[in-house]
Amino acid sequence: MLNKQTAQEVLAEAMKTGGDFADIFCEDRIDHALSLKSGKLETANSLRSHGAGVRVIKGNQAYYVYGNDTSREGLLKYARRAAQAVSGSELTHIERLSDLDFTDIHPISQLPTEVPMKDKVKYLMELDKAARLPEIVQTVGGLTDSVQDVVIANTRGVFAKDRRVYTRIRATAIASNGTENQTGTISPGAMMGYELFSKRVDPAEIARQAAKSAVTMLHAPMCPAGVMPVCIDNGFGGVIFHEACGHSLEATSVAFGASVFAGKLGEMIAAPCVTAIDDGTIPNEWGSTNIDDEGTPTNKLVLIENGVLKNYMIDILGGIRMGMPSTGSGRRQSYAYAPTSRMRNTYIAPGNDDDNEMISSMGDGLYCAKMGGGSVNTATGEFNFAVDEGYLVKDGKIVNPVRGASLIGKGADIIKKIDKVGKALKHGQGMCGSRSGSVPVNVGQPMIRVSSITVGGR
Repeated sequence: MLNKQTAQEVLAEAMKTGGDFADIFCEDRIDHALSLKSGKLETANSLRSHGAGVRVIKGNQAYYVYGNDTSREGLLKYARRAAQAVSGSELTHIERLSDLDFTDIHPISQLPTEVPMKDKVKYLMELDKAARLPEIVQTVGGLTDSVQDVVIANTRGVFAKDRRVYTRIRATAIASNGTENQTGTISPGAMMGYELFSKRVDPAEIARQAAKSAVTMLHAPMCPAGVMPVCIDNGFGGVIFHEACGHSLEATSVAFGASVFAGKLGEMIAAPCVTAIDDGTIPNEWGSTNIDDEGTPTNKLVLIENGVLKNYMIDILGGIRMGMPSTGSGRRQSYAYAPTSRMRNTYIAPGNDDDNEMISSMGDGLYCAKMGGGSVNTATGEFNFAVDEGYLVKDGKIVNPVRGASLIGKGADIIKKIDKVGKALKHGQGMCGSRSGSVPVNVGQPMIRVSSITVGGR
């Protein structure tokens, strides 16, 4: 897509008017998506994306031009247009490009582009068959994969090539009693090829889990509302930290002071039992990276340590605005987006508490077995999250499932009210949307207990 000589020319063109920094992002990507509804193949799509963007930074401002012409002439055109936005007349010095030295920590053994369509459909058929429990009236299966090749070059002398491979499967089961429906969904994925299904994911098992959840919620009464202690299970339960706190630790909001955690490095912002991490180095995890989309090598970043705020997640432009170095957090959906600070695999680290004891000592409250989606105001940290599968707790014992529950509060308050953290860390997969588009992320935690939180219900 892009060789070193052309990249050097394009960067020089981008810096002709006195920019402080410039970079190039080239991408070639192949996506596949299949869906199956109640045993019938609904869609089978294939998409190829190809393009590049050139960015120039001057002071605290960035100018980004992109398109799908990745020829030398096309890239030079993008560079000239970006440079025109910068007021100046002198070429700024740029470093001679050299290959970035990094190790691919995410080995792939079965590229999605080499897997026959019939084999992909087979996984969905396994899923569909296993989900057909009594009272399940409809099943939906989805399978997506992608192979993305990128080349990144910048005026700090970085020239890097990287390949990112993702595979994900989704099982949805709908249960009905004739008057109302309930839905169960599980959608695991990894930065892997189709070895995902021999190493990590059994399509039939996730389908059974989704169906069981739907049937359980179909027969559950409505959750009572009130302020109460809540235990949130491991895995996708980490979505609360991701949304209510994680986004407020990104330079996207911190650099502008639009975060409740801005200016609080070194301060106690969470309970002493809380350590939170954003880690791009976990082999083959959904949110992992080798390098970010600005060519910065990945790392393991401690955000909160024993309740103390240690780091923010920072991209290059955010770092310029904050006077701090990049933390390898610059990510984007594609060449059509300029990068900004984003999460990777973000989780609450394991603690020392026993899961059963958390529930047995909580009195009356709510056990959240599966969390759903929600919304958050990153400036205030106010959130509202649905509980997909919840259970009422009375006198420290789980008594019955309940539905219609939601968790309401402020991130900065809730992380101070976490009084127990379990030992069994688990991750869940999701797509996170922000200024630079939608990117794969893991959310995770062991089981945690919040001493009191507002539970919405009836």
